[in-house]
Amino acid sequence: MASPAPEPPTLADARAAEALLGRPSIVEFQVSVRCPAGGPAVLLDRPRDRRGRPFPTRNWLACRALAGAVSRLEAAGGVRALEDDPAMSAALADAQAAHARLHDGHLIAGVGDPAHVKCLHAQLAFALARGGGPIADWVAQRADLSWPERCCTEPDG
Repeated sequence: MASPAPEPPTLADARAAEALLGRPSIVEFQVSVRCPAGGPAVLLDRPRDRRGRPFPTRNWLACRALAGAVSRLEAAGGVRALEDDPAMSAALADAQAAHARLHDGHLIAGVGDPAHVKCLHAQLAFALARGGGPIADWVAQRADLSWPERCCTEPDG
């Protein structure tokens, strides 16, 4: 499965990330996935923040609409459901291994054990950055993953 090439952020992307965070970003990033309206939906963060400290989240699910849907799934027990789904164990191990290969040994959201999922947001962000896959499909089937009519970075979006 082909991965979209991350893009350097535009000034608008930097402003959008700041709006989504509620503060300036402490880490340099690239845009891995854009929403249909062109806003940054998944960010690829550098492994260290601007002060040189390790930064644990490499793939950040920036889209508020998708992040909100994933948060609701997590609150309903989605992390445990993914861990307990025997059909997903190979996909989780593959995602962990691919993430480690692509990101200098860093594991998704700092998780060292593929059998224990820490964050569905990070799992989905990485899957989307890879171009999709079984984990993205699993999350999409259980959460209301849909792009909003307007980009969530726009006023009233």
